[in-house]
Formats: sequence, structure tokens, C-alpha cells
Amino acid sequence: MIYHCAVQLRLPMSERREAPGVRYLTIQGADVRITITRHRQARRYVVRVSEDGGLRLTVPRGASIAGGLAFAERQTDWITRELERQRIRRAPWVTGTRAWFRGERMPVKVAGASASIGAETIALDGAGADVRAACEARFRELAAEELPDRCRELAEQTGVSVARVSIRNQRSRWGACSSRSVITLNWRLIQMPGRVRDYVIFHELMHVRHPNHSRRFWRAVDQVCDWWRDAERWLRNHGRELLP
Repeated sequence: MIYHCAVQLRLPMSERREAPGVRYLTIQGADVRITITRHRQARRYVVRVSEDGGLRLTVPRGASIAGGLAFAERQTDWITRELERQRIRRAPWVTGTRAWFRGERMPVKVAGASASIGAETIALDGAGADVRAACEARFRELAAEELPDRCRELAEQTGVSVARVSIRNQRSRWGACSSRSVITLNWRLIQMPGRVRDYVIFHELMHVRHPNHSRRFWRAVDQVCDWWRDAERWLRNHGRELLP
């Protein structure tokens, strides 16, 4: 569930001793700490939600902190969604938890020393085991088994020569292509619909030919993957649910 709420800036009060570079927003009646940093190379205000549930506000050199705080205040909807996403991500996986796997949000079932999701049954390391960690470890195994073969298959279809395919735990990207034609794929592609997974792979394969995002690159993508806009839409709508 996504909650919409008003955000208020809390000014320093005599009874509250705030550290330099720290302010607070009140969101749904709770104080959210904002740590403010200046970055000489930053060109705009940037606000991010930290893993501890606080906010980090980057202020460009020469810009005002007041302007940055006003910018943060305008990000009400995004901050609320991100805090809720993190709350869900931190919640333990139990019977009934729904997780993305092979393009569907499937229910997790825990019974004794094992958990199951879809057709997969995963052994747990005793009572109180971290179900999510066990499931994601299995997802990574499946990704390592399946994604390189799929990438090579699509590379052959498109006539692209790939030096190597590696599977990584990338935190902010779905794939990458090096100047040496090494394709790196995020293991979380195993959680996506097949067409979205294939789009990400096609995207990186076309970077072998066009190491940029020029019009020529997007024309090449469209020629091999004409559903790419639908895939991009899925990633915008659901991608953040998969990332840490």
C-alpha cells in the first residue's frame, strides 16, 4: 500500500540539539532525519532514502540549503513510496509473502525445514532460518545456470559476438556491456517476465555494436526487440521492487 501524506519541515527547537548538517521531515507523524552534504560537482539537488530509513540531501556548491530542503519537501510522494518499499523489503519472508519469480508475484510457503515458491523447493538451515536469503540464493543459482545460455542464444540470433557472460549482484543496474564485449547481467533477471529479461539482454547485446544510447542504438534495439517499450514500462513500474 502507498500512503500519501503532507510533509512538514521541522525547524531546530531549543529542546532539540541537532547536529550540523542535519534536519528533520515529519512524515505520517514520524521524524525522518535528513543528512545534508554539499558536493562541488553536483549540478542539482538530489534526495535519497538511506538503508537506515533516513534521507540524504545533496546540495550543489553555491546552492542554498533552504532551497534543498524545499526540494526535499516537494518529494512527498516519492519519499513515502520509497520508505514503504524499504519497509516491505526488510520484512521477513513467511508463508503468504509474495515475491517476484519468473515474472509473477508468487506466494512463498514455509513448511518445516523447507520453503517453496513456484516449482522450487528450497532447503532451510534449521528453525528461524532466513527464508528470503535462502530463496534468493536459489534464484542466483538458477540465474547462473540459465542467463548465460540465454544471452549466448540471443547473441547468435542477432549475429553479435560476445566474449563472456557473467552474472552479478548489481544494486542499481540490470546489465552492462564492456568495451571488450563482456556482458554482465543482474541475477534478478530471473525474477522478471521472460520478455523483459530478453529485452535487457538484447539491450546489452546492441551495446556491443553501439556503445552509447544514440538513435542508431535504439533503432538497433527496435529491430531485434520491438516490444522494448513495454519492457521499459514494466521496469519502471516494478523494477524497484526487485532491487535492494
